Amino acid sequence: MRQVVLLAKDGLFAQMRELLCASEWQILQMVEYEISKSLAADRDIHVGLIDLSDASPAEIDRIEALTSRSHGMEWIALVTPVMLSNSALCHLLKNRFHDFHTLPVDPDRLLASLGHAHGKARLTVPSDLPAEVQGKLGMIGTSPVMRTLYAMIDKTRSVDAPVLIDGESGTGKELVAHALHQVSTRAHAPFIAVNCAALPANLIQSELFGHEKGAFTGAQQRKLGRLEAASGGTIFLDEIGDLPLDLQVNLLRVLQNRSIERLGSNQEIQLDVRVIAASNVDLELAVAQGRFREDLYYRLNVIRLHTPPLREREGDVELLARHYFKKLTEPATATARGFNQQALRVMSNYNWPGNVRELINRVRRAVIMSENTLLTPEDLGLEKRVADAGNITLDQARAHAELQAIRCALRRNQNNMSAAARQLGISRATLYRVLERSATLSHESLLDHAA
Repeated sequence: MRQVVLLAKDGLFAQMRELLCASEWQILQMVEYEISKSLAADRDIHVGLIDLSDASPAEIDRIEALTSRSHGMEWIALVTPVMLSNSALCHLLKNRFHDFHTLPVDPDRLLASLGHAHGKARLTVPSDLPAEVQGKLGMIGTSPVMRTLYAMIDKTRSVDAPVLIDGESGTGKELVAHALHQVSTRAHAPFIAVNCAALPANLIQSELFGHEKGAFTGAQQRKLGRLEAASGGTIFLDEIGDLPLDLQVNLLRVLQNRSIERLGSNQEIQLDVRVIAASNVDLELAVAQGRFREDLYYRLNVIRLHTPPLREREGDVELLARHYFKKLTEPATATARGFNQQALRVMSNYNWPGNVRELINRVRRAVIMSENTLLTPEDLGLEKRVADAGNITLDQARAHAELQAIRCALRRNQNNMSAAARQLGISRATLYRVLERSATLSHESLLDHAA
């Protein structure tokens, strides 16, 4: 038997009960608190009927909050004609109700409306997918490249060695670092994240290693550095390639001796800390150019993980978009309920040069600015990005194939450029040149597809 929640005053409740019971509806009479508790537990409740014939402004606010919380249900309102002059009520009816009926009701029309609402609610696909369907280790994604990444993180559970994470900006390197910490034996201890690129050059040493009182002008008291604060746990050094060369020496000493000296002190402090570093630039190239110490690079590059760009994560864009839409949407005030099909298609074919960070920003802007029930490509600022995979030149296709071959060779050789070049039968200098040219052409082709 179909169930309907009925919130109505005694006289109207008795009238509705007689009508609905005669049509084989099971009526549930509840106060609002009871509804909020029971809706999540009872999956058979799909429709609600509420009497708003003399609702006060406070009651309208409560009903708006209630209908916002009860996901997967459709609501029908009973109102008097005079109440339709209330702008707040009209806004509520338009945005939160499947239908409304003026009193006295037309029984046949009300029963048909309830049937339609019940059928529509049963079609609703739950937005809260189980965690194992969305991804793993606090990350969203089920694409092959993400499953490979999850497996590699799992393999580090009993390992305490340094890890170097590479990947483009916005691909979630800090999430990977946090997952590495959570699966390790250090999960109970601090996880400290430091963006080396964001720290002023004159403060970076003090921030990392700490200082004693009077070590420099303005040092009015002792300060523990980030490395010392992470003792027993993990420190994540993002954008490690931007660390000045003199501080690279100090960090190398930390990895070699597991000790630091605060600025202004000669006392050695023993540390027990795991270092995870990340960079969106090619550190091996930086070593070749003298911008990064080779000995530090090899100290950090014990375990190497790669965060894939969003364009390589087949099928993950829709998962991520829905996840962040739900996270960024305030149910009580939001107009939009999701994405239209064209928006999902365009997002799936867009190149996402800013990766997941760009996706989050576009969804946030659309949620704030759009007045549509379903977000469109225009709301996301992607109105000109129409998928057209056929319009690429031969040079662009060749460049894309070369880029894929180079990436495969680098993965097989743990990102060792010299070994990858030997396997491909070219010199290291040629590899750098081909990589740069192929990446540029392939990127242009992907942008053309989305333009």
